[in-house]
Amino acid sequence: MQGIVTVAGGRVRGVRRGDLWTFSGIPYARSPAGELRWRPPQPPLPWEGVHEASSFGPIAPQAVAQPGVTSPADPSASAMQSEDCLTLNIWTPELPEDPTDRPGSGRPVMVWIHGGGFTSGAGSVFLYRGDHFARNGDLVVVTINYRLGALGFLGTRALGDPDGFIGNWGLHDQVAALRWVRDHIAQFGGDAHNVTVFGESAGGFSVATLMGTPAGAGLFRRAIVQSGGVHVHSIFEAERVAGRLASALGLASCSRESLLSVPFVELVAATEVIARDRPDAGLIPLAYLPVVDGRFLPTHPLQAVERGAAADVDLLIGTNRDELTLFGLGRPEMSALDEPGVIRWAAHAAPDVPSEQLIAAYRRIRLGRAETVDPHALLVAIGSDGVFRWPSLQLAAAHGAHGRRPYVYLFEWESPAFGGVLGASHALELPFVFGVVHVPAVQFFTGAGDAADELSQRMQRAWTAFAHTGDPAHAGLGEWPTWDPRTRSTMIFGPQTGKVDRPRDSELSVWERYRPLLAGRPD
Repeated sequence: MQGIVTVAGGRVRGVRRGDLWTFSGIPYARSPAGELRWRPPQPPLPWEGVHEASSFGPIAPQAVAQPGVTSPADPSASAMQSEDCLTLNIWTPELPEDPTDRPGSGRPVMVWIHGGGFTSGAGSVFLYRGDHFARNGDLVVVTINYRLGALGFLGTRALGDPDGFIGNWGLHDQVAALRWVRDHIAQFGGDAHNVTVFGESAGGFSVATLMGTPAGAGLFRRAIVQSGGVHVHSIFEAERVAGRLASALGLASCSRESLLSVPFVELVAATEVIARDRPDAGLIPLAYLPVVDGRFLPTHPLQAVERGAAADVDLLIGTNRDELTLFGLGRPEMSALDEPGVIRWAAHAAPDVPSEQLIAAYRRIRLGRAETVDPHALLVAIGSDGVFRWPSLQLAAAHGAHGRRPYVYLFEWESPAFGGVLGASHALELPFVFGVVHVPAVQFFTGAGDAADELSQRMQRAWTAFAHTGDPAHAGLGEWPTWDPRTRSTMIFGPQTGKVDRPRDSELSVWERYRPLLAGRPD
């Protein structure tokens, strides 16, 4: 077999690498440059001949170099930046001779949405390669690029989209990629009727948001949200960010006319400026977030899910115990905070929740000490739950309001890096889920040995079982009951893996008092 597949735009040729076919850098949409900046993605332009899908496409413009995007051992990787970045990558065990889109006729499909704070990342990052999933789980795996930063999430009415869209351009890209998967994945051996979309951090925020937008309806059957939840801007908040971007660029406003001629490198540099100066930042100090614009997101996604927007979607969701430790690396001002400083931080970051009550609850329950408590540990505990865990449980509760009970996990494996200061940090679960803990460069972060290998196998088998059936339980894991607000059954992944009811739940009582699980009541 030549490995040639016909898709929208023309023919693509993949590469047989061992026991898998790989297709890299397939355009799923036209370059969103020039007049297509800050517009929904358009179908790809047709090309002549056969497109050689043997190397990754350019990554979205960004400031931070992505570790693992390139490697001397991986000449197919690319770190070139370009607005022409809307491509996807596929790993599949085999190409069908007679593809059909009948339900159940192909392998389950997993589509990965990368994280990076909506300003960095790529589908080609080494950690996200889909070969282990495809091989070990008998799956078809897709990773995507989408627009980032100002090009992907600048939300202001001044851009004048004729359809009334405001911001969310990167989410439009994600929907376009999912539609491409729906239309073409059967030709790569996948079942378009059994698609699981999964993502971590900003990718997890994206998956959670897609569950609550009409544009995502019917494009995926299952969702996995890792260190995510629903975090969005109002139009007012998005336009305040746009005003700061205009100031950083020396412009009067973020009008379409003034921005179209600005090179993307200047947009990226201005984004870095406003990211460093967020006087209004709360628990989520991100300049760019999805925007409730009234069109793409007609309402807050959490309310939409509670009203049944994702009633036909299976959900697996979870967080890491010590998410915030990773964000403290290279930021000595965080570790230098004393307890009054943590109280001031909490009062600013979560003004709707009494900071004294938060401090008292976490001091008494999670840290278990009444007198001497490391203020940085308080900050990590409060921020990890406020940014990630509680929003994830709110999404779980909203999803379960329609009888589709979610599965919830809590990751507690601790990193040995930097003397163990990271604990169970943000992103630490990724090498375990993607099955790369055997890589020496990764083991600095994850640790090594039989216990790490076993945890990785358990987690990857859970993710693949969920993609196949909607149930992550398997023989090597044991019972995994669904989550409900009463029992709150949770799978702990760590040195001791197993099911626990209401783990570390008492410390969440303050969050629950002021931010109820079901926050968006249906009208």
